[in-house]
Amino acid sequence: MFTAIFAYGMSRKELIGRDYYMIFCVITMFFSGGLIPTFLLIRGLGLFNTFWVMIIPGLVSVCNMIIFRTFFQGLPAGPEESAKIDGCGYWGTFFRFVLPLSGPVIATLSLFTAVFHWNGWFSPSIYISDQKLLPIQTMLQQILSSKIMTEQMAQADSTAAAHMNKLKSVLTKSLSMATMMVATIPIICVYPYVQEYFVKGVLVGSLKG
Repeated sequence: MFTAIFAYGMSRKELIGRDYYMIFCVITMFFSGGLIPTFLLIRGLGLFNTFWVMIIPGLVSVCNMIIFRTFFQGLPAGPEESAKIDGCGYWGTFFRFVLPLSGPVIATLSLFTAVFHWNGWFSPSIYISDQKLLPIQTMLQQILSSKIMTEQMAQADSTAAAHMNKLKSVLTKSLSMATMMVATIPIICVYPYVQEYFVKGVLVGSLKG
């Protein structure tokens, strides 16, 4: 929603300095502040070790904004002009006219965003220390890391200790496989419902891009 609102503003020709704003946005796609400055910023904003650290930093995506903007620029101008003549402002035009016609691109980018956040494990492992707030992918990564360590210990040890480490490795492997199934099934269940919009949205973005 935030990305779509931003893209709608960037798609308006009457926006003063639109090209300069676009250049600033594209620069952020190639250059970032780095891990340590970002960590200091997150901690300074009070987002460290909170649930919001997984939401607020990703509210706006420049890449998705460009796709949204391209789609909005391809919409017919006639109905939007009629809405403005009838007294509808930018917000009303966006929610009553633009969004209802943007089903394919919304479904496509929503799926991209959902999969990105669902599979994200690196950022929570840095910004979250509370085990109760860790997402499933970060927990899976920790399980896999402990499995690798256990296997290395089993190769280095001998006799009874090696057998115990091998048993622990089998239990860890079973737990990691179960966690993978839990992490994969929800996304697999979502794809059939958005497949039609997904294909249409990707096609629109590729043709107009």
